[in-house]
Amino acid sequence: MSSKQIIAYNIISMKNLQKKLSVKGDDSICPASVIVRDGSILLGLRNYTSDKWKNISVWTTPGGRCNGNETIETALRREVQEEVGISDFEIAAFIGEVPGAKEGDVVPVFYCTTRQDARLMEPEKFSEWRWVPLQDYLSSKVYGQMNPAAHKLISEYLECIQ
Repeated sequence: MSSKQIIAYNIISMKNLQKKLSVKGDDSICPASVIVRDGSILLGLRNYTSDKWKNISVWTTPGGRCNGNETIETALRREVQEEVGISDFEIAAFIGEVPGAKEGDVVPVFYCTTRQDARLMEPEKFSEWRWVPLQDYLSSKVYGQMNPAAHKLISEYLECIQ
């Protein structure tokens, strides 16, 4: 690609990102953040119960449902703050969309970066948050149990940018 083609591609990518982030969501839209810092991805061990979904603990990225009429960006920033206490992060790219765990849910996935560390903000939902080296995320099947489609999408994206 020539430098002009790269610049044009980056401009289109940023416009697509801003367009996606400005969409008003509803409770079926569940944005997720792939937060990367120093070659590691932030993952939390989410503990579900049968009254909420099913009795299972799985590794997942920060994110959650849109409330009312908030934009996808507002929901993503709110969920990251609520779950891991990170308020300063850059939403750098829209990776893609996958179906959610519940019928009709849509999960738009975003690549993000930060310099902040995560904190356990919701111990009733998560038992821990950890920075997992990208190679460990890509090679271990344990991290793909929550949403295999999301794990595949994220893995393919991370492999491309390494």
